[in-house]
Amino acid sequence: MDGQTVSATFPSAAESVADARRFVRTVLTDWDMPAAVDDAVLATSELATNAVTYAGTSFEVCCSRQGDEVRIEVRDLHPTRAPEMPGINATSGRGLPSIARLATAWGVTYDRRTKGIWFRIPAGGGQDLPVPRLKDAGRSRRPAPKPAETDPAAPATALTIAGDRLLRSPAAREALADAAASARDALKADAAAVLLTERDGTLVVGAATGLPLDAPTGAPSVVDLGPEARAGRAWITADAADPLAAALHARSLAAAPLDAEGRLTGFLVATAAAPDRFSDADGARLGHLAGELSLALEKARIGELERSWRGWLSFVAEASDLLAGTLDQERTMALVAQLVVPRLATWCALYSAGDGDPGRLAYVWHADENRSDALRDLLARAGTVPEPEAPGPWNALADAPDEVRAAARETADDVAYAFPLIARGRRIGSLVIGRPPGDRFPRSAIELAEELSRRAALAVDNARLYSEQTTMSSALQRSLLPPGIPDIPGLEVAVVYEPAGEGHEVGGDFYDVFPAGDQPAVPARWRFAIGDVCGTGPEAAAVTGLARHALRILAAEDMTVPDVLTRLNRLILGEGERARLLTLLHGEITPRARRDGVSITLTSAGHPPPLVLDPDGNVHEAAGPQPLLGVFDGVDFHTDAVELRSGQVLLCVTDGVTERRSGTRLLGDGQGLERLLAGCTGLSAGAVAARIQRAVRDFGPEPSNDDVALIVLRAS
Repeated sequence: MDGQTVSATFPSAAESVADARRFVRTVLTDWDMPAAVDDAVLATSELATNAVTYAGTSFEVCCSRQGDEVRIEVRDLHPTRAPEMPGINATSGRGLPSIARLATAWGVTYDRRTKGIWFRIPAGGGQDLPVPRLKDAGRSRRPAPKPAETDPAAPATALTIAGDRLLRSPAAREALADAAASARDALKADAAAVLLTERDGTLVVGAATGLPLDAPTGAPSVVDLGPEARAGRAWITADAADPLAAALHARSLAAAPLDAEGRLTGFLVATAAAPDRFSDADGARLGHLAGELSLALEKARIGELERSWRGWLSFVAEASDLLAGTLDQERTMALVAQLVVPRLATWCALYSAGDGDPGRLAYVWHADENRSDALRDLLARAGTVPEPEAPGPWNALADAPDEVRAAARETADDVAYAFPLIARGRRIGSLVIGRPPGDRFPRSAIELAEELSRRAALAVDNARLYSEQTTMSSALQRSLLPPGIPDIPGLEVAVVYEPAGEGHEVGGDFYDVFPAGDQPAVPARWRFAIGDVCGTGPEAAAVTGLARHALRILAAEDMTVPDVLTRLNRLILGEGERARLLTLLHGEITPRARRDGVSITLTSAGHPPPLVLDPDGNVHEAAGPQPLLGVFDGVDFHTDAVELRSGQVLLCVTDGVTERRSGTRLLGDGQGLERLLAGCTGLSAGAVAARIQRAVRDFGPEPSNDDVALIVLRAS
């Protein structure tokens, strides 16, 4: 595996930072380097952010395995722009200051085309603060036992063995085992142990050597010890009733407290089966060893905090990217729950609340999916909706009916913690997390959940606002389009309208086909229009609404096509600063005698010219260009005439079709639309519209950033 290299290239886009993190996480996981993942992901995130934000180019991430280290390089295409050094309070893009903190080595390399920043991290994770080994005390030493090791065949003592959550650091475990062996050697004791203090004061075994075979039941607590222990002084005793001596089944005991900046973290003890084995000098010697061990454990604790800090930053960065990547409210809530479970809690529930509404249960997720339904019922019947003003315990599960609690089984007794979801100064809901009753929430999990709840609240509120805006925009967009297309004798009509993006902003394109004249019940003429207002949003929508409704009203007054455009031009100019430029193709359709096609008179005011397709495949323009609307007053418009015979097709489009982009090319370049229409010979109006629509979609790799509207008229 040594020397293996994997690389990937990412575009200059905000989402590429998250993609780079996922790439590094996957590579290091495949290389079986789990301890290095958090540091490597965090450092890569900072360098990728700098590449996107400051270099502004695509970038390559290259991972190389070199012995017991991994080397990662982020290389961009801007060699002349030096790496940035953001301020110390920046929440991202810290770049080189973070790399210097996380890596064992780092550097910057340049060539003519690229700039690369590299760093190396050990397979076991980033730099740990050094943990000094205890001195040998001038005596030969037995091989250091493993943590909490007892004599062979010895059963568990009354003291609880410390779990991995207390001894996650390899350096701390080694220091504990080293201290137990040193104390046993230095005092020539029968046994020695390091006892650690739990939050409730209970003492647990961190490391031991030579513990006795049998012991009384019951674990001692700090509150049970004598005044020397509580005062932080070493002591010796030959009293078998001493709580520690009794727990360790000893007739003689020497003990010294482990003190870290005023915090009692445990005791270093030596025991003997014979009475009066230890002297005051032994107590002093043990106190000296305990002092060295306290220093070692404190430095190991700080190192563990460093690793937790790095993992915390990595987790929050990835969580933020995931939450920012969706604007769907339900999906956002699901992401929040799955980020929490199982890393921070066994289950998670989200409540949504509105103005004057205390809230409702919106989403539930349990690490065991088979328990999700029972948990949802338990929360729904708990009798109260959490409304925390600040993070704190939530005890409402006990208020659920007995039959519901019975169905939920042990989940009904879980410990729950509630967090308010506050966005833009108002409460929009709450987040509740739970664990089994014997599994308390560590402070780090609560702090991380609190930070995540703040980010989740903003993400959920953004999704809610987006959903409301999309709903309103869609309703407004529908109001600006005609209710239906009339049947016109001798003519097939097909229309296509596709707004850009996801419909969250009203576009400026519109179309209409409607009967004209003062007798719409028995129409002899029809009008059609297709237009494009400059810009998008409410201002463009206002001009769109003005244009579409004015066209119908003016046509109903039997005004000619040029007169309609002249009046509409004046109406737009009369809007003053609110006016928007408008390109418009407007025409009148009159059926020919014996249903032999239709006659069309039309005017193209700054609009892409309409195209006529003949049955033999020939394509030609049907109207000449004239000034667009909303620029000049006093424009004299005129019409062009088209005789559309059986089998001929008239295609009218907006510039969302002709200006569809693929790289530097436009669909309309070099008569591209004409060639596309020529391939539609013999097709119905609907088939022509579908083929043009599909060609626009497939022309470029990216979605279109402009509205697309088209009208197809085919003489039958």
